[in-house]
Amino acid sequence: MDFLEPSTITLIVLAVMAVMFVTELIPLAITAMSGAIVLGALGVITPAQVFSGLSNSTVVLFAGMFVIGAAMFHTGLAQKLGTMVVKAFGTGEISLMIGTMSIAALLSAISSNTGTTAALMPVIIGICAAAGISASRQLMPLAFAAGFGGTMTLIGTPPNIIANGALAASNLEPFGFFEFAKIGIPVSIVGMLYMIFLGRFLLPKRSAPQEANAALKVAEAHEERARPKEYDSKKMWITGITLIVVVLAMALNLKRFPLEMAAVSGAIVLVLTGCISEGQAYRGIDWVTIFLFAGMMPVATALDKSGAGKIIADSVISFMGDNPSPYVLCSVLFILSCGLTQFMSNTASAALLCPIGISIAHGIGASPHGVLMAIAMAASCAFATPVGTPPNTLVLGAGNYRFMDYVRVGLPLIVLEFIVCSVLIPIIWPF
Repeated sequence: MDFLEPSTITLIVLAVMAVMFVTELIPLAITAMSGAIVLGALGVITPAQVFSGLSNSTVVLFAGMFVIGAAMFHTGLAQKLGTMVVKAFGTGEISLMIGTMSIAALLSAISSNTGTTAALMPVIIGICAAAGISASRQLMPLAFAAGFGGTMTLIGTPPNIIANGALAASNLEPFGFFEFAKIGIPVSIVGMLYMIFLGRFLLPKRSAPQEANAALKVAEAHEERARPKEYDSKKMWITGITLIVVVLAMALNLKRFPLEMAAVSGAIVLVLTGCISEGQAYRGIDWVTIFLFAGMMPVATALDKSGAGKIIADSVISFMGDNPSPYVLCSVLFILSCGLTQFMSNTASAALLCPIGISIAHGIGASPHGVLMAIAMAASCAFATPVGTPPNTLVLGAGNYRFMDYVRVGLPLIVLEFIVCSVLIPIIWPF
């Protein structure tokens, strides 16, 4: 296919992958890895880049937190915490959902939304087991709430940092640390209200035994059938303290001790202390999630390097005409950023569109702050696919979700968030 431009090849591959993701004719992880291999074979990305996702720090973070999650089950800590939280929030599905989303949103505002989801997922599964509720009714709200919370502070999610960096690079006044909360809090409140009053009715309704098996498989895949009923309280305490230390390390955002190092260090401590065996640690890793995310990383690279992402952006922007209204520009860039982030990382989407947004804003004499805020918020609205953001991917296997589950629950949520941002952003950051 030498006669085709790399950008054209990338767009064709992305279109085929989108069809495969929606129809699930082949497993999601196979689709992701196949797309990367095809792009490598056709020369769009280098052979080294095809599997570069497997060494990505987020993949390492996934692996470490899966091991910690497995230890929480093997020591009985998850079950213990589940019982305690059930007593605090009650056994009702709605009350648990409120508790789950509130905790996730608050934690992800000061730490990684990926780390928050990874740390809370085994706890939520334990809660669901204790309450007799299907985990599929709680894990997607958990992932979505982690996405909401990340929009409230500068460090909550990468697009916010990228938007600030774009402003600084253009010698413009950057956003304040908590300035994102002006739109992040309304976005979070609307998102949680949606999940409580409408989204929960769109969540899959699978039988509790089936769901329990699927969820527990993430933490204890191929575990011996005879699980001990009596747990070692010492190992339970070690696991709990390790989890707290790991989460704190993530929240502090230490430069010399990043998220993946914290997660893997915690996993190593739990293996060395006997809280989980080496074999149980390996079996506790959800390899479907690992390969799904790792496969999409080189695809995102291809979108960026080949210019395919810019072609998409330029094509959409051209429809606005030569002198678009700032409000139209804000809405169009929100839709474009949100659309791209469903299939490429929110980091890549923001990095691609922020410089374009500043250029266009200057061209029409508008303040770029509102434009960049729209791009950043939209990049965090990756609710319609399991590959748009790491938290969505993380709960995919544990919740036994299908691709269309995300589409059904996520699309109405995206529409609501679009309305909220379109109304509030021009008011808070006037053009």
